[in-house]
Order: sequence, then C-alpha cells, then structure tokens
Amino acid sequence: GLLQVVKQCVRVPVFVMIRPRGGDFLYSDREVEVMKADIRLAKLHGADGLVFGALTEDGRIDTELCTALLAVCRPLPVTFHRAFDMVHDPLVALETLISLGFERVLTSGCDSSALEGLSLIKRLAEQAKGRIVVVPGGGITERNLQRILEGSTASEFHCSARSARDSGMKFRNPNVAMGASFSAPEYSIKVTDVAKVRTLNAIAKNIL
Repeated sequence: GLLQVVKQCVRVPVFVMIRPRGGDFLYSDREVEVMKADIRLAKLHGADGLVFGALTEDGRIDTELCTALLAVCRPLPVTFHRAFDMVHDPLVALETLISLGFERVLTSGCDSSALEGLSLIKRLAEQAKGRIVVVPGGGITERNLQRILEGSTASEFHCSARSARDSGMKFRNPNVAMGASFSAPEYSIKVTDVAKVRTLNAIAKNIL
C-alpha cells in the first residue's frame, strides 16, 4: 500500500527494502519465502529497484541466498544494504557483491556512523573503481554531509532527513504504549523533513 501511494506522489525512482524483520541478517527458510514474495509484489506495484542484505552465520555475504534473491529481482537494479556493516571482512565482502552483480552497497564504513567510518568508506570506493557504487549512510545530516562527500569521494549518499512531529491526538492514554515505550514517544511521529531534504540536496549539488 505504501509503495502504491508513494509511486502516485513522486517522480524519483523508488527502491524498496526487502527485510522481513528487525535484528540480524541470518534468515530462515520461511523468512526467505517472505522475502521472495515481497520482491515479486514490489515489482508488481512499480518498484524501480530493490534493497536487501543477507549474511552467513560466520559474517560473510550469503552468496547462495543473494544469488537466488537477485534472480527474483531482475531486471531491476539491486542495492546491498547495511548488513554490509556486519561482515567479517569488508574488503573481501565488497568483491563478493561485485561478482554477484549488485549495483550499490550502502555502508557506514562498518562503524556507528558514516562520519566515523569515513576512512573505510573511502578505501571501499577506491577499491570499487566504479564497479559498484559505494553509498555512505548512517548519521548523515546537514552538518556533516560536505565532510563525508569530500572525504569519501562518494557520488551518492543515504540519509533519513527526518523530524519528529507531535501527534494530533487530543485524548491520550498515558498508561498504554504500543510497543514503543523504550524507542520513541507514543504520541510522536517521525516524518521526512522537506526543508532538510532541500538543504542536503543543495549541499550535495555544490560538491558533486
């Protein structure tokens, strides 16, 4: 439903993330069934690309599963998401993604944010030599975007560009939380901030 409405409202390409649950990136057979079904439905409803990641229990790219999922995704372009930041050896993992045929890899440089992982992101981009697009992501804001783009030599970047918006609810039950009591206020909604997006775009256009 979200994909259908988004496609009606925007003209930019829409890439859909295929992730059946939170947590790690080691998937069961049933979860793989869900991922394949999600990919088929995303394609059916106009996705311009897909995003997923899968690892083995020892922290390597799950080449067998990725190959199977890529086959379902084609001919759409595919990005390997920040599961990459959990790999045992990022330089080896990058070559694996290139050989499998991923177009992009999203990474914070295997650190808590793209700024802190900047040196590895730059190293990955140099290693890639245009064979795959290395996309910095993780904690990118208007305050650090210029430094990250210049320091990584990246041509693309990823960020949420969100702000919190207070709920319109007037009646509020303080005794009940819908599973979000420790992660976010119950009556607060995170939305894409148009002003932030415009500012980030302006910064990027001056650099790229």
